[in-house]
Amino acid sequence: MTDLKAYRSIYRYNRNSKIKYWVIGFFVALGVILFLPWTQNVRAKGNVTTLRQEQRPQELNSIIPGKIQKWYVKEGDHVNQGDTILQISEIKDDYLDPNLVNRTGQQIGAKQMSVEYYKNKVTATENQIGAMGNNRSLKQSQLENKINQLQLKQQSDSVDVVAAVNDFVIASRQYKRQQNMYDSGLVSLTQLEQRNMAFQNASAKKISAENKLGNTRQELLIARIEKDAINQDYLEKFSKAQGEQFQSMSQIAGGQGDVAKLENQYSNYSIRKGMYFITAPQNGQITKAKKAGIGEIIKDGEMLVEIVPDNLDYAVELFVSPMDLPLIAKNQKVQFLFDGFPAIVFSGWPNSSYGTFTGTVAAIENSVSYNGKFRILVIEDKSTKKKWPYQLKIGTGAQGFALLKNVQVWYELWRNINGFPPDYYKPSVTDKSNKENTK
Repeated sequence: MTDLKAYRSIYRYNRNSKIKYWVIGFFVALGVILFLPWTQNVRAKGNVTTLRQEQRPQELNSIIPGKIQKWYVKEGDHVNQGDTILQISEIKDDYLDPNLVNRTGQQIGAKQMSVEYYKNKVTATENQIGAMGNNRSLKQSQLENKINQLQLKQQSDSVDVVAAVNDFVIASRQYKRQQNMYDSGLVSLTQLEQRNMAFQNASAKKISAENKLGNTRQELLIARIEKDAINQDYLEKFSKAQGEQFQSMSQIAGGQGDVAKLENQYSNYSIRKGMYFITAPQNGQITKAKKAGIGEIIKDGEMLVEIVPDNLDYAVELFVSPMDLPLIAKNQKVQFLFDGFPAIVFSGWPNSSYGTFTGTVAAIENSVSYNGKFRILVIEDKSTKKKWPYQLKIGTGAQGFALLKNVQVWYELWRNINGFPPDYYKPSVTDKSNKENTK
């Protein structure tokens, strides 16, 4: 059967086997591969975002409640800063008056005039108090003069009383001596009667002088009481006038408070009037309109639309496990794979990878995120010629791997089999300023 061609083609008994050469070559190639250099890396997943907060998609809210009256844009439109997005109208009965601002201004003017009137009243009361003070001073001067005169008159009457008493004493003695002489028959009855008349006149003068002194003292006392009464009377008038003055000042303070309150309301009404038109805070695209129809009621603080800014500084947020966090450092290089962009990746040989992009770690958060991992922000590496794709959108998925130490393949296999972490190292700082800070 060896002469048959089919037999020779099937059994190939006359040919030497090369399987051993293939096995030897495989193990030789495997040995060579095991000693090839391998770049350790830490993998993490995340999304495309922005480095600055004002460049991220932001909600556009209504500060006041109202009713949608007109839309000026639709979803997908691009707007510039200050462009009107929609118009709302009032729904609260406190603000329905179209002339609310003007009427509030009229109330402020009326209240200010009332305050001015009270100020004039305070001035008039001050003048009245000054006039009463002048009148009191004049009357007090008059009474002081009267009291001084009565005091002088009292001194004069006192002297008259002393002289009258002396005359009375002398007349009394002379009468007694004349009476004794008459009893002895030395003088006539006529002489005795003359002495008696002189005695009676001296007694009358004494009594008259004493009465006059008493009247003067009484007048002096009345003048002093009148002076005190005048002081008390004017004190009551002063207190009443000052009470009216303080009441007017209280009205002024209350009026000024009302004016300030009305001015505050006036400003609030004016500002509120400018909130009926919702404008774009920055350039961007309108997305996610929450309200659609005309006449829908919106609450204060409720989201209306979302604006995605135009000019963005893209960054990638990655979430690293706590075990790998010590291996990440600021300014460390990170390679990226973006969703939607084809790539061929050799994680251990980054130079041989195709379709990857380079980034630099910009920030590492110190607090754990909701998913139990730590968040890091990576920005585009400006030193490389390959720029990030301009088609990137916020929210695009990204997968990054931070490059670590260069080791051999057999060591990396041994490390993964044993579950050891990658070797830790700090990236070299090439920036001069960072070098100075490190020194």
